[in-house]
Amino acid sequence: MNIYEKLLSVQDIEYKEFQSKLVPNISPDTMIGVRTPQMRSIAKEVFGSPEAEEFLSQLPHKYYEENLLHFFLIAMIKDFDECLKAVEKFLSFIDCWPVCDQSSPKTFKKNHEKILPYIKKWINSEHIYTSRFGMRMLMNEFLDEDFKPEYLELVAARQNQTKVKVPLDYDDYYLKMMIAWYFATALAKQYDATLPFIINHILDPWTHNKAIQKALESFRVSEEHKEELRTLKV
Repeated sequence: MNIYEKLLSVQDIEYKEFQSKLVPNISPDTMIGVRTPQMRSIAKEVFGSPEAEEFLSQLPHKYYEENLLHFFLIAMIKDFDECLKAVEKFLSFIDCWPVCDQSSPKTFKKNHEKILPYIKKWINSEHIYTSRFGMRMLMNEFLDEDFKPEYLELVAARQNQTKVKVPLDYDDYYLKMMIAWYFATALAKQYDATLPFIINHILDPWTHNKAIQKALESFRVSEEHKEELRTLKV
């Protein structure tokens, strides 16, 4: 079986219907209906094989699950340069939040100095999901010992490039949700550095309130900090 046939062999129609509601900006016709653990299992099965190499060269893919599997395979590449090249090739083909969010290349954790310039470039991309991926990598890799306050400014500056629309369209929504997620996580990990962005209303009102909401829902934010954040909604 080729990779598409492997995915089709574990198809779950009920799960497809459920998943299509979570990802409303892509057509249900592009979904097979495969659960994430099964896709990861297939990725592990084929990784490093000629079949996987051929699959990675076949862009664009037709199905949502093929895109997810593609990124799972990329995340398993151990060589930094090879992995980065594959990521750069794939980012423009991402068309929804789950494909953007469910894959984290392991080699990035060992190469912070090398990956940071690319993260900055991705965040400033006009392609929504490239920008979202860059923010997620910055959140995952640079909110602990390698954190710098300037990274907060990088994300805040990107939100100012996105015109606020009410109601938000899908692309606007998914970018602003990532910005809110980033700042909520920053409030959990780097509260003192992040709080001025909330106090001074650096984010637009929708994103500002969503960041506070997500921080209030987080078990990593102390009750003392939550009490202060509740007073800062707009």
